[in-house]
Amino acid sequence: MSNIIGTYECKVDVKGRLMFPVAFKGQLEKSLSNGFVIKRSIFRKCLELYPFEEWDLESKRINNLNRFVKKNVDFIRKFMAGVKTVELDVTGRLLIPKDLIHYANIKKEIVLASVVNKIEIWDKSEYEKAVDYDSDEFADLAEEVMGDIETEPKS
Repeated sequence: MSNIIGTYECKVDVKGRLMFPVAFKGQLEKSLSNGFVIKRSIFRKCLELYPFEEWDLESKRINNLNRFVKKNVDFIRKFMAGVKTVELDVTGRLLIPKDLIHYANIKKEIVLASVVNKIEIWDKSEYEKAVDYDSDEFADLAEEVMGDIETEPKS
């Protein structure tokens, strides 16, 4: 499993290309030749960029769903909407497909933010809204989400 770290601001050109941050290239060096999968996020109007190895793990989880249960089929259809493979070109640029640019309301300035094993791609103004929070509310959320977790990581 990848452990990607970093948040970077970039610009998207009129064709939907962005220069992929050098720091991400270094962290994902082994994954670059396999490419990426890009898709709509479930919870926010942003995109998710998976190294192909991570996408393979995610798709195996999805593939285990019983397709004779209507909710599962509906979920799979929506989860897979707009999914595409992408790769860096020879100059290190990544092309975001037009339909996904439209979905995420991406303008010119964007933010690439790591989320453990994938990278979210946001329009910069939307990202700023998403990470703006009340510190007391976040402290309560952190306690609720992380408070009962064991301190030792599971192997």
